[in-house]
Amino acid sequence: MGDPNRLRILWALDREEMCVCDLARFIGVTESAVSHQLRQLRQLHLVTNRREGPILYYRLDDDHVRSLIHLALEHVREE
Repeated sequence: MGDPNRLRILWALDREEMCVCDLARFIGVTESAVSHQLRQLRQLHLVTNRREGPILYYRLDDDHVRSLIHLALEHVREE
């Protein structure tokens, strides 16, 4: 979560499942940048995906990840 774009991706996925193109538009970076960050988040088991035809949809891996995100955002707001 040390990268601002990774935190933005996690924050977006806390709200709903999204594909790479929607995430890229939402956080204002390229699809390539989002894909790179998602690869790292998947390796850390923070996000998972499902395939619907040719499109991969990403979501948070579980409720523990959701709790971590809420704690991280709360910490940032306190500073």
